[in-house]
Amino acid sequence: MRALVTGGAGFVGANLVNRLVDEGHEVIIFDNLSTGSQYNINKLAKLFLVDISHNEYFKDNKMDDIVNGVDVIFHMAALPRIKPSFENPKEVSDVNAGGTQNILELARKYEIPVVYAGSSSFWGGVYKNPYTFSKWQGEELCKMYEQIYGLSITICRFYNVYGDYMPTEGSYRTALSIFLEQHRSGEPLTITGDGEQRRDFTHVDDIVDAMMKVVQLNKWGSVYELGRGMNHSINEVADIFGGERVYIDEIPGETRNTLCKSELARKKLKWKPKNNLKEWLKEILWK
Repeated sequence: MRALVTGGAGFVGANLVNRLVDEGHEVIIFDNLSTGSQYNINKLAKLFLVDISHNEYFKDNKMDDIVNGVDVIFHMAALPRIKPSFENPKEVSDVNAGGTQNILELARKYEIPVVYAGSSSFWGGVYKNPYTFSKWQGEELCKMYEQIYGLSITICRFYNVYGDYMPTEGSYRTALSIFLEQHRSGEPLTITGDGEQRRDFTHVDDIVDAMMKVVQLNKWGSVYELGRGMNHSINEVADIFGGERVYIDEIPGETRNTLCKSELARKKLKWKPKNNLKEWLKEILWK
């Protein structure tokens, strides 16, 4: 199989690329390294420095030689996280919605099926922050291209992903990666709000498992919620780390709770998440 992974230098994308390479597939990466890292890139994959929000990359058959023979597109590229989206709403929309349309146009031209990385942030409503709205726009574009142009598309909504290649610096860090860095440096854990907000933390290996099953089983045309179906409060997670904690202002626009209902994925994909957050954290912390 020849696969194109957008955002293949990022967190989820890098894990997906590694799995594809390990299973013997040829992998092409589109990434501009704005949030991903050169160090995340598998040496057996081929990187093209492409900004998916810039239309000029997709004009005049420039992609013919690159995309020729691609069997599937995994569209992982996005500007993630809720908090930074308030500062640059247009850029977030340009990448997450406009960039998605550019990828869908590429898929339409070359008749390539697409796996789209959705978001569990919909739980709070799509109008609460620019990030969630942009990901909703991306989903709606996928549904439109599927209905009008007959593209084979599957949407996978990720729930609070953790694991290898989590960003450890900058505004795109997750709560878990912040906690890990603070714990290692002996600093108090910073908790937003009262810490009672609950998250359905899902290991990136389980997310990758599901996306691979979509392609292997040829399961197109669905929206799959990918999470463990079990959530933890941020305070409960902080308890595993131990030590001091400091409470700071809550982040506006964030969902209070997430809890995945993954019945469709479990039934159609025969998918079952294998990893447990508490066990993973204890293993990391005791190293």
